This record gives sequence, structure tokens and C-alpha cells, in this order.
Amino acid sequence: MQRRIFASSLLVSPWWAHAQSDALARRLRAGACVVVLRHAQTDPGIGDPPGFRLDRCSTQRNLSDEGRRQAQSIGRWFASRSLAPQAVQSSAWCRCRDTADLAFGRHAVWPALNSFFGQRGAADPQTAQLRAALQRVPAGQFEVWVTHQVNVTELTGEGIAMGEGLILDATGKTAGRSQFV
Repeated sequence: MQRRIFASSLLVSPWWAHAQSDALARRLRAGACVVVLRHAQTDPGIGDPPGFRLDRCSTQRNLSDEGRRQAQSIGRWFASRSLAPQAVQSSAWCRCRDTADLAFGRHAVWPALNSFFGQRGAADPQTAQLRAALQRVPAGQFEVWVTHQVNVTELTGEGIAMGEGLILDATGKTAGRSQFV
């Protein structure tokens, strides 16, 4: 029986997850990087309903109960390591703002992080703004950018799950990946 309990605890919290977590925390403390975080888990669907409005959360796809718990867990990960971002920037979509607020207690809306799903013409100028901003984060500091899958993929060439983040250095190279839980 003890063997089974021990084995299952390894599946829940393997030693290499702790080592990875420590490495991510060290990387963030070094600074000159950004955590590009995809919003937490949402209600089912893709994109937003027809006719949605940015000024009315009730018209958008929003965080699910699991997503709210996930965002709070992300915040606990950072707090438990005494990691405080210099800035928390967010897309104007409610699911991104809510993720930022639940995780970090604050956000500033930055249109460069807004979804361009269905509006590919916006991809190039927004991504250029993000690339330029990556180079301005100083050593010893990091920022968190809460955004959407289309933005993450355009910026990095990678796909990530809801609630997952990538640590990007000033060149846009991925320096770490985590659910931060």
C-alpha cells in the first residue's frame, strides 16, 4: 500500500517538476524577459460569439470555474517564490483581464495583446510592437503579458494550452515553458 501511495505522489508532483520550477524562478529573477501567458481555461468554444463586444463581458467567451481556479493557482506560484512582475499587461478581452487580475491582482490593457483572430491584417503590426517591447525589459525585472493563442503563435511559432506561459528573452527566444502551478 505504501508503495502505491508513493508512486501516485510522484505522478502528482515529480521531482523534475520541482527542478524545472526552480529553474524558471531563477530565470525570472535574472529578468530581461517576459512571461507570455495564454488566458486561463474558458467556457467551451473557440473565438467569441458573433456580435461580441469588448465592453460587455457577457457577450464574450469567459473563464470557466476551472479557469478562475487556474488563474489563482498561477498567482500562488509566483507569490510562493516572491516573484513580482514589473508590469502585468493584458488584452482587452475579459478572459485575459480576469486571468491577470485573479493571478496578479492588477493589469493594464495593451492593444498589442488583443486577439486578431479573424483579422489577420492586425497580426504584423501588433507582433512588431511586442517584439520591440521584449527588448526594453531590463535585467532583474520581468513582465507578464496575458493574451490569446493566435498572438502567442504569431510571436513565437509555438502553441500553448490555456493557462500555460512561455518565458521569452529579449530576442523572442523561448527560455522556459510552464503551467506555473
